[in-house]
Amino acid sequence: MQTDKILFSLCALVIFIGIIFSLSLPVFTTLFFDYPEYHFFIRQFAVGMLCISIMWLLSQIDPDKFLIYIGFTIFLSCLLLMGVMHYLPSSLVTSAGGAKRWIRLPGFSFAPVEFFKIGFVYFLAWSFARKLNDKKKSLKEELLLILPYIAVFMLVIYLIAVMQNDLGQVVVLALTLAVMAFFAGTSLQLFMLSILGSIFVFLIAIFTSSHRILRIKTWWATIQNMVLSLFPERIASVLRVEDAPEPYQISHSLNAIKHGGLFGEGIGNGLFKLGYLSEVHTDFALAGIAEEIGAIGVTMLTLIMMGIVYRIFKIASRSHNKVYYLFSLGIGLLLVFSFLMNAYGITSITPIKGISVPFISYGGSSILALSIGIGMVLMISKKVKL
Repeated sequence: MQTDKILFSLCALVIFIGIIFSLSLPVFTTLFFDYPEYHFFIRQFAVGMLCISIMWLLSQIDPDKFLIYIGFTIFLSCLLLMGVMHYLPSSLVTSAGGAKRWIRLPGFSFAPVEFFKIGFVYFLAWSFARKLNDKKKSLKEELLLILPYIAVFMLVIYLIAVMQNDLGQVVVLALTLAVMAFFAGTSLQLFMLSILGSIFVFLIAIFTSSHRILRIKTWWATIQNMVLSLFPERIASVLRVEDAPEPYQISHSLNAIKHGGLFGEGIGNGLFKLGYLSEVHTDFALAGIAEEIGAIGVTMLTLIMMGIVYRIFKIASRSHNKVYYLFSLGIGLLLVFSFLMNAYGITSITPIKGISVPFISYGGSSILALSIGIGMVLMISKKVKL
């Protein structure tokens, strides 16, 4: 059996698309901060080539011998790094919003949380395969089985949502955990209970943080007129927020998408990247891309992403090894939830979570971590009949 060449080719294609837009989207940032003209392009190109090489090299390895070592090395090392990085001197870490998220090394920085997501998915796959099955159990028995994972996830919440002030990554991991547990053999009743529990924790995280409350109010200010028009004025007046801050980023994002129309303004010809969207090459990359290649171009990009997810789920569905099945499923879920949360955020369907577009947004850690995850799935693809 051979490596899934279609999955490899689709991932390489999306990486190349990200490289192309790393030359177009950051033009204002390049000028404003006086970076060299091709600063972002060169770095993204170098990372992209490294990622494609890593995917190919990993695809040549036997998963029966090495997958467990790779998975646990990533999981344990990144868990340790996330724990100690907050005590490192400022010369070794880079902060965002007062939270330490990147470890600084000569020439580059990397975010341990991006790699931790891959290791965490492997840990769940390995453990679920041993602990969970399709045998009928009472809800109490299932709760006792899942309790250790809840304890581990509480540690994850502390390290990421509290210490790094990054709720978006926790939401992605929570959804991935719940769906993986369901497909590992837990009941629908426990799955729904897990979702309700996640929502409860999510609400606590929001209402105990002033900046998250502000972000929710900003998002609500964008959509409240449309939503409240469906309610009687007596109810709408209670739900309306009068002092909500101006949602300028979301407004510019929506205007950029609208300005792109069906066919776009052409690559390099976008206007809203010129200082209106401050994170246009990272969190708002899809909005900048939509302005330049239009709705049709974004649809094609979405279809490519769907093709990647389809190939991953196909590998999962045909894997007889339960660890391989759950791990491939988890990597596919990470891609789905990350892409949807970003797309929903820039269109104001949900609040912005700071989740990058898989393979597209500028930033080496996210692309490199995903490429390692895809490389591990490619390892598994050699063991299944596609």
